[in-house]
Amino acid sequence: MPRAITLIRSASLSDVAEYAYAATAPAESRLIFLAGACPLNADGSTAAIGDYAGQAAKAVENMREALAAAGASLQDVISTRVLVASTRQEDLGTAWKVVRDSFGEHDVPSTLMGVTVLGYNDQLVEIEAVAAVLDS
Repeated sequence: MPRAITLIRSASLSDVAEYAYAATAPAESRLIFLAGACPLNADGSTAAIGDYAGQAAKAVENMREALAAAGASLQDVISTRVLVASTRQEDLGTAWKVVRDSFGEHDVPSTLMGVTVLGYNDQLVEIEAVAAVLDS
């Protein structure tokens, strides 16, 4: 199945970042805007309390489910925003590594942010995403 997304890199920007700096989707693509994927279990409880990597993994799992329900996959994601409830860069890095590794070679433009608090009890990670698909 053809993908709608083109990842864009610029030789004049640093290659230190582990993601493309921009992405495009053609006008005929259907955009999918996901609510923040949270590390919630099916019963509504927070998964992996106190564990940044565990919560990032659960949030990615839930994001995959939301994408599938919309007819998409991680390979259709055009951008992400990863929110981490911490003031410590190492905590942000721990969550980021899980998210980044989940995307493999599909290194979409991303923003990683430390925030004060997230919406659910004991929540440490949330992932927002936009995807684009070409419907046949």
